[in-house]
Order: sequence, then structure tokens, then C-alpha cells
Amino acid sequence: MKMPWMKLLCLAFLCISLRIQLCYGQDNTDDYSDPVAAPPPGQDNCNGVFLSYAFTSRNKEYPHVKNITAQSWAFKSIATIMNAGTEEVKGWKMFVGFQHREILVSATNAVVIDGSGDFPVAVGNGTTLSGYPMSDLKTSIDTAGDYNQIAVQVEFTGTMFGLKEKVIPMPKTIRLANDGWNCPQPTKHTTYMHVCCKKNPKFKAKPVRGKYLPRQYGDLNFMYDVLQAYEGSYVAQVTMDNNSPLSRLDHWNLTWEWMRGEFIYSMRGAYTHKIDYSDCIYGLAGQYLKDFDFSQVMNCQKKPVIADLPADRANDTTVGKIPYCCRNGTLLPPLMDESKARSIFQLRVYKLPPDTSKTALYPPQRWNITGVLNPQYKCGPPIRVDPTEFPDTTGLQATTSAIASWQVVCNITKPEKKKTKCCVSFSAYYNDSAIPCSTCACGCDNIDTDTCNPNGRSMLLPADALLVPFENRTAKAKAFAHLKHRAVPKKLPCPDNCGVSINWHVNSDYKTGWTARITLFNWGDLPFEDWFAAVQMNKAFPGYENVYSFNGTKLQSVKNTIFFQGLPGLNYLVAERNGTKRHDPRVPGKQQSVISFTKKHTPGINIRHGDGFPSKVFFNGEECALPDDFPRSAGHSSRISSSAAIFIAILTFLLMTDRFHL
Repeated sequence: MKMPWMKLLCLAFLCISLRIQLCYGQDNTDDYSDPVAAPPPGQDNCNGVFLSYAFTSRNKEYPHVKNITAQSWAFKSIATIMNAGTEEVKGWKMFVGFQHREILVSATNAVVIDGSGDFPVAVGNGTTLSGYPMSDLKTSIDTAGDYNQIAVQVEFTGTMFGLKEKVIPMPKTIRLANDGWNCPQPTKHTTYMHVCCKKNPKFKAKPVRGKYLPRQYGDLNFMYDVLQAYEGSYVAQVTMDNNSPLSRLDHWNLTWEWMRGEFIYSMRGAYTHKIDYSDCIYGLAGQYLKDFDFSQVMNCQKKPVIADLPADRANDTTVGKIPYCCRNGTLLPPLMDESKARSIFQLRVYKLPPDTSKTALYPPQRWNITGVLNPQYKCGPPIRVDPTEFPDTTGLQATTSAIASWQVVCNITKPEKKKTKCCVSFSAYYNDSAIPCSTCACGCDNIDTDTCNPNGRSMLLPADALLVPFENRTAKAKAFAHLKHRAVPKKLPCPDNCGVSINWHVNSDYKTGWTARITLFNWGDLPFEDWFAAVQMNKAFPGYENVYSFNGTKLQSVKNTIFFQGLPGLNYLVAERNGTKRHDPRVPGKQQSVISFTKKHTPGINIRHGDGFPSKVFFNGEECALPDDFPRSAGHSSRISSSAAIFIAILTFLLMTDRFHL
């Protein structure tokens, strides 16, 4: 039976209005639920790696506040990564450009590699995820289209802030973060976005000779080698290599996270800060291993803190006797001592069902390493590599291989402002004002900022004030300001709060060369053995001639950088100590040397205009905070003095004009 066209039109409008009423009648959770029934068109047309992100729900969290920017929302979303090409993707990494101050509470089938530690983790500036336990995406050709081997779904749960009720918090972008892949801008819909990433034809990848990914280079490399495998346990060896000429670790602490209920039974060459098996007794291990003797277990924490053994345990037959162990957590750069640039320890790991098979081997995730004063490292996920080969221990011309090997690469990151551990002051022979370290250069977390200004500009000091602790500089700073007719703020700036400071002083400047003096101050309670410092001189580097109380080396691997270390007998920077008399200020540990430069290879260099000051300074691998300015000479006028001169000239002219009119 044919229906008149007018009735059809009315029925269509009725369906549309019913659809609108149903949509607006749902709660907030259902507002954003729009599951895709069929694969999107982009997926069928993708000959590469297909990525998608779908927002599913959002609910208002407590407390409920009127300020929209402060209101928190719980959200859920799903990201999918699928290999739709002809080449296997090893160690996949996906970047999601979160932008609404998101805090991830959980993510399935993946780990966040931008930050260390467990959830929750702040990802408001975007984050990179890697696959766990499935880190490789096979091809549809090799798996007969098995979706579980070619694709991974990551379900996010988290908190976000600052959006109105009907605004949908989508990320800025999504892309494949592996090297050699090009990703265009994603196609965006209301609650969904997708992109197809393709291999860059110009990218020249290193030839893969083995079954797994080639080993990578980083500032600090870890190898996690499984040496022996048993039913329910295995023995692993951890090797860390310092490859950077400007990094070191002192009293290192290594942390990682067990993802499948593993625990450490015993260790050689290292130990865990907490030796306790209560987490096993009351956890899954106690349920599965009912007849197991846990009294001999070293550590059952999900995130153990591992430290190096002291030197006196090196020959201990129970916990020592491991090459490259037991150095009290010191890892030097290879330039100083190549034999001390490596550290090794071994551990016996017990597993839980369903991973009791000898071949069920999974490395720990979320590696992070810290020290007393060291660079800040960002570590990637463990990547499966070809098994490490070791020389035969009996002396035969043979090699033995690890059962399985993973590599973790850590690289140095630039310290955030006011979060460094050392600072620099500048002074010069042509100016009696020293520019001290910046206010709160190393943070103000332990300082009462009600009594000082954490954002105030540091006050200029007489040079001798740099020799005393900050709390003894106030009188000198005020007297110097009055002498120079400078204003003294009502609320004085806070101290720099740094345990180590370095003064760079331009000592002389003559026709054929110039000299500088570098002084290291230790304001802390711990001494520094085998210390080193490095300075980057952008313009003066070719003219470096000699350093007289230190060893000096021009680095080839780091641009325009000179490396200093103490001579034998002078390689110990002592801690701060009491003064000679009872009421004298405390005296810092100090090391000092003069450095000479020639102008033969640096024509046009202008020392008084800043060319004689370093652009970067490092101490024991940590990049130090620099002052905002450098000392000016009398001939180097500032903007203020120029403006004042112009103002005086105009005023004089006007007065003279008025006089002539009289």
C-alpha cells in the first residue's frame, strides 16, 4: 500500500522530535554514549596504523562548587590502536593530547611512560602510553585477521576540570609516537576522533638482525636479563650503564612497579630499603602459595626501592661477589672512570598464577631512578631486545645467552624552574656588585614565605657576602644597598635554598686574553667525593687555554663545554662546618681555580658585554640555575640610565628655552 508523501513527511518529523526528546531526557552519562556499531570508514581505508579515541561518559564529582574552573568531573573514554598495514609494529607508543587538566586514575592494557610512579598521574599536557602486556602489534596477514593480536583497546578512567556541563572534553590530538611514522591531523567528530598513521618512506631505520628491536642509546641504559628460569620463579640481572659525559649518580635509588603480583625473594649486589614480607602474607601471594616459607623473602612491595650495597659488602659470599657492585650508589661518567660507569645486581623473582610457566616472563614497569644530587631522568618502558650474550665464565672461547632481555632507556630532562639542586652567581673585577643566585632557585618548599618574598628579585651583594650562608647576608645586603643608593624592599627576597652554589668571576681582561675564577661552595651536610663541574661557553670555548687547580677537558661530544674535576687529593668537596669561633657563621666546603683564555681564536669577543660568562653550568650532572643578568661595566649603560640621560637632556633644553624667553 502506498503512503501519501505528506504522511511520510509528518512521520519523519515525528521520529526526529522523538529522537531529540530521548536524547535530552537522558542523564549526563548517557549524553555522551554513542557507541560505534560498525568500524568507521577511516579504518577500512587505512593502510598503516589506525588510532581512535572515543569519549564515553562524564559525571560530576564531589565537592560540587559554583566555580566552573574548579569543578571536577569523572570521565571515561576508550582509545584503540590497530595495525592495518603490512609491517609489524614493535613496542607501540601512542600520544594522547589531553588538555583539560586530566588526572588518569587507570588505563587498561597500557602504561604511562611520561611520569614515574603509579596512578593517579597528571596528564593535562598530554601523555604517551606504551603497551603492556601486549607491546607489539602483529599484522592481519600473519595472524589471519586475529583482532586480539593486531589491535589493543585502552580504557581510560580519570578526572578532569574546568568545563561546562554540556561541553565534551576531547583531547587536542592523537598520534603514533614511534619513530619513523607520519600522522596527519586527526578527523574529529563530537565524541570521537581517528587518524591513520603511515610509515615515513624517508626514514632509515636501523636494520633488525634479530627477532626483536635493536638496542637504543640513552644517557642511562638498563638491561633486565633473565639468566635462569624455573617453574614459578626466575633469576634476573640488572645492568645500568652511564653513557652521558655530564651525568652521574650518587647514592642512587631505583624504583619500578611489579604488574603481575611478583615479589623479590633475594638479591645480590643490592638491597631493598624495606625488608618485609607482610605484603605477601596478606596479599595474593599468601593466597596462592599457602605452604611457602615467606620468612626468607626480602621484599613484597609492588614498588620496591632498591639501593646499591656499600663497598664493604663487595666480597660478602651471601650478598656480594657480583662484578660492578657495591659502590654505595655511585655511578660516574665514563670520562672520569669507565670502570665506575656501570653497576650490576641480581635478584630472584617469584611469580604467581597464571604466570608459573618457565616461559611466562614479564619485566617490571615504570622504572625511575634518583640520587642525592643528580640529573633528572625520564625513563621509557622496557623494550624486548635480542638476548644479551655473556663471555663463558670458565674461560672457554664461548658465549652464553640470557633467556630473555629487555632494555630500559633513560634520558636527562631539563630541570623545571625553581626545582634544580644547584645555582650560580656572577661577579666581575670591573663591577663591585655580585649577582647572587636567584630567589628560590632550588625551591621554597621548606621556607616560610610569610616572612620573605619567593618571587622577589635577589638583591645585589658585595663579593665577600657570597662566602657566608644566606642567613648571615641580610645586614651586608642592606648596608650595600644603602651605600649604592638602591631601594630595600619591605619584604626581602627568600634564599635560593640550594645545597651547592658556584661563583663565576671574570678576573681580568687584557689585549691577548682574559681569565676567570670558578669557586664551588658546598652548603650541605654531605661531602662530594670525585666531584665534577662543567661549563658551556658559547663564544669563549675556542679560546680555552688552561685551568690551574683542576683537571680540565674540552668535550667533543657536548657542544662548547669544558669539563672540570679535582686533581688527586683535591677531588673531595667537604661539607659545611662550624666557624672558628662560637658566634662565627658556618663555613661552606670550597674548591677554587683560575681559568685562562686566549683571544687568538675568538676575534671580536667582548668580555664586558657578557661573552665571558657561561650559558650553562653543571655540577655532578645537575644543570644549575643561572642568574637573570650579568655584571655590567661602566661603559655598558642600562636602559634606565639611558632614559634618565634623555630625560635630563630634555629638561635642560626646556629650562634653557624658558630662560631665553625671559
